[in-house]
Amino acid sequence: MTIADDLRQRTFRYALQTIQFCRTLPTDWDAREIGKQLLRAGMGTASNYWSACRGRSDSEFISKLGVAEDEAAESVLWTMLLLQSGIRDDPATKALLQEGKEITAILSKSRKSAKENRRRRNQGAKLTNSPTHPVTNS
Repeated sequence: MTIADDLRQRTFRYALQTIQFCRTLPTDWDAREIGKQLLRAGMGTASNYWSACRGRSDSEFISKLGVAEDEAAESVLWTMLLLQSGIRDDPATKALLQEGKEITAILSKSRKSAKENRRRRNQGAKLTNSPTHPVTNS
């Protein structure tokens, strides 16, 4: 299994955990509204990461990673609101928050690495195609 496969499964589990968590929220209007936002962001993390992994161009991959990262960060925000507002302050909420933070960090690092790898490939292509470094045919 590759790192991408592991992260694909982890983001999927995060989406499932988010669904299960949101089902347990109180039915007060504020908790329901935050729950809707959390649900969208948690599922959006997985769906956008899965979309990024479909083998498209570097630019689209990096863009979709950024969207997945944004969704994960947003899910962290909504979970923090639940905690700090006192709507939910229990181990399940804290565990979901921790997982959201870890996934956000992983996606951020992945996007930065992908951008750096693209920059290096582009630099290497420019060097091999420059007039001072002719490409030799063997």
